[in-house]
Amino acid sequence: MGKAPSLVLITGRSTAQGKFLHLGKDSEEFQEEVLRVNMNAEDMARRGLEGGAEVRVRSAHGEMKGRCVQADLPEGLVFIPYSVYCNQLIGGDTEGSGMPDSKGLQVEVEEA
Repeated sequence: MGKAPSLVLITGRSTAQGKFLHLGKDSEEFQEEVLRVNMNAEDMARRGLEGGAEVRVRSAHGEMKGRCVQADLPEGLVFIPYSVYCNQLIGGDTEGSGMPDSKGLQVEVEEA
């Protein structure tokens, strides 16, 4: 079996992230949410991953570790909630917009 193709990362705020914010960013609930690496079931299977597996996500800018979670996403797409963790995957260039590009980044996901 060959190497699984890269995936496309999108980041953003999740509903649960907002729900747990009042507990503080250091709370267990908030931390669990922002370390979720949401993936399509087929993409997980292609990489031999099961729900709850610790994974390493790499981009051209850096890497992070998180927990793989099956989600209702199109194949080839990964969603990670905004946090200091996913920010490690995002470059610093804002191209004059004031905010780095946090959507459409190529990433590799593998078991950690």
